[in-house]
Parts: sequence; structure tokens; C-alpha cells
Amino acid sequence: MPILPLPIQNLIEALERLPGIGPKSASRLAFFLLRAPDELLHQLSGALTDLKTTTGSCSLCYNITVAGQDLCEICSNPKRADGTICVVEEPLDVLALERTGGFNGRYHVLQGVLSPIEGVSPDDLKIRPLIERVRSGEAKEIILATNPSMEGDATALYLRQQLLPLGVRITRLARGLPVGGDLEYADQNTLLRALAGRQEMQ
Repeated sequence: MPILPLPIQNLIEALERLPGIGPKSASRLAFFLLRAPDELLHQLSGALTDLKTTTGSCSLCYNITVAGQDLCEICSNPKRADGTICVVEEPLDVLALERTGGFNGRYHVLQGVLSPIEGVSPDDLKIRPLIERVRSGEAKEIILATNPSMEGDATALYLRQQLLPLGVRITRLARGLPVGGDLEYADQNTLLRALAGRQEMQ
């Protein structure tokens, strides 16, 4: 393998640590940045620096907010419905649900999922604050919107066990076939969940 100058090699190694970026993508990005205008590099470095210094966490739902701002835009919006809390893994999930325009309640960001293999326990997640929110009587329904993975399912099951004694309605996002998808290409678990979640035709 050809020997690269150390600054380029360091950048490639740093980029490889990003999710979804392999060695080839990291190399392409590094060489693109090497030829990019100085203005773009200054803008990028400034944005990366500001990312940590100008963002914070909402004190209620733990979504990302502007540094120094106690509540995020959703939690501070009086038009949002207080009776429903949608529990998600990461702030990116809030963004995905907001894009649908179909949910007008509140959120709670766990900031991860239970993963014994990676040493992530309930104490590492924002589970205790969720239980406190429910105990305060604010919510009537909790929507568990963790990802359909082993860790997401385990987290949802654990949350259900913790929330059941509080007398709140607990629901889980439905799963099934994507719109425009063909049955022949669907995996077995997706088909089973689609069958189990079938509904009456209106």
C-alpha cells in the first residue's frame, strides 16, 4: 500500500471512525477535502467546533437543543399534546417522526438502548426520568418507538415492565410491509409481524 503523508492518513483514520464510512469512502472524502476551497474547510471546521459548544440537551425529554436553552422547541410548544409521550432511542428518531407530520404529542429520548454485550444497562439510559414523568400524571399513553432490533425489542420489553404498574396505556409502533414492497422480497420476520398486526378493512 502506498505511504500517504501523515496529515492525510490521520484524516482518513478519523473519518473511518464515523458510522457508515469505510476505508474507501474515508479516502475519497480526505482527498476531496484536500482539493476543496479554503472557505469550505473553514466552514466545516467551524461547524464541527460549534457542534459541541453550542448544543445541549433538553432537561425534560433529552432531545438536542441549543446550549443554554432549558427546553427544546417541542417541549416548549404549548400546542403539543401532553397526554402522549413517544419514547425513542436517539434524537435522529425524533426528526424522522416529526417529518411524518402525524404525531402531535411529546417525546422522550432514551439516548441509546439496552445492550448487555456493550455494557449498556438501564442506569446508562434516560429511563428513570421517563418513569418520573409518567408518575407526575402528565401522560396517559406511552408509545414505545424503539427500533425493531434485538436491543430495541429488549428495551421496549423492559420499559413495559417498568411502566405497567403506573397504570398508563402502553403501545408499540406497528410493524409490517413497507408501502410499494413485494411479498417475495420481504423477510420472514417482517411477514410474520405483518400477519400478526393485520387489521379490519374499513
